[in-house]
Amino acid sequence: MDGLAGLAGLFLAAFLAATILPAQSEGVLAALVVAGNWSLWLLVCVATLGNVLGSVVNWLLGRGLASFRHKRWFPVSDKSLARAEGWYRRYGRWSLLFAWLPVIGDPLTVIAGTLREPLGVFLVLVTIGKAGRYVLVALVAAGVA
Repeated sequence: MDGLAGLAGLFLAAFLAATILPAQSEGVLAALVVAGNWSLWLLVCVATLGNVLGSVVNWLLGRGLASFRHKRWFPVSDKSLARAEGWYRRYGRWSLLFAWLPVIGDPLTVIAGTLREPLGVFLVLVTIGKAGRYVLVALVAAGVA
C-alpha cells in the first residue's frame, strides 16, 4: 500500500476494530511501520483517530439503545445490562482508559454511552488509552521498544 491508500486502510481497520464488528488493527499498524513509508507518529495518529471514532459510534449506540432496553427484541438481558452497568459504576469513568482491551473494551464504551458519560470526558480517557496502546505497538514494530 502506498500514499493515502495505506493510511485509509489503517484508519478503516482501526475504526472497525473499535466497533462491535470483529476486526483487528494492530497488525495493520505494525505492517505499515515496518514498511517505513510513513512517519511513525502519523501512523499512530491515524490509527488512534480511527479507533477513537469507532468508540464514539459505540458511545452513541449506548445513548440510543438505552431507550429500547425493555423491548422484547433487545439483544442484552436486563441482568447482563445491570451487571455491566454495575461494573462501570464500580470502577467509574477511569475504566475508559482500558477501552482498548479485547473483549471488554467495546462493551465498556457502549455502557459509557448508556450511562450518559459526558462526551468530552469519554474522548479524553479513551484517546489516552488507545493512543498509548498504538504508541507501544508502533515502537515494538519499529524495533525501538
